[in-house]
Amino acid sequence: MGEATEAVVLLGEDGTPIGHERKDTVHGPDTPLHLAFSCYGFDAEGRVLATRRSIAKRAFPGVWTNTCCGHPGPGEFMESAVARRLRSELGVAPRDLVCALPTFRYRAESGGVVENEICPVYLCRIDGDPAPDPAEADRVDWIAWPDYVAWAARSGSDLSPWSRLQVEQLRRWGLVERFLDA
Repeated sequence: MGEATEAVVLLGEDGTPIGHERKDTVHGPDTPLHLAFSCYGFDAEGRVLATRRSIAKRAFPGVWTNTCCGHPGPGEFMESAVARRLRSELGVAPRDLVCALPTFRYRAESGGVVENEICPVYLCRIDGDPAPDPAEADRVDWIAWPDYVAWAARSGSDLSPWSRLQVEQLRRWGLVERFLDA
């Protein structure tokens, strides 16, 4: 399903679904609040898979970020949407998928495109090597979690704005360390 036909769930200020709209018409200078997700995938060594968004992406092209992001379709279970995006974007399947930050919300702008999302944050384990779809991610790198945290915290970090905010919350509550120790 391409961006022109992919639907995103629109939300009221209280997070209640109020409808849906095509993804290609939602993201712009006045993006309405909608539902999304972020996922951080870890290998057996506890490294997180960082991805660089394709330069062809409309929103935040060429920006390094977490493993994957996406939008559940209307009526789609969030966990199913995360697994779908991991498969289509990176050719991997999640294992031990858990929601770490269920109420994460942010707003960010780049090049006239605004992201305005309630974006639950998931953690999972990934087995095997990713095979990224170049239309989605043009580079990937396994990074030790403490190094990723330092990257996110560095002044002027080139990591995506949502990942920097998410990492701060994940770090503050030790959620990744507890996940990796489980």
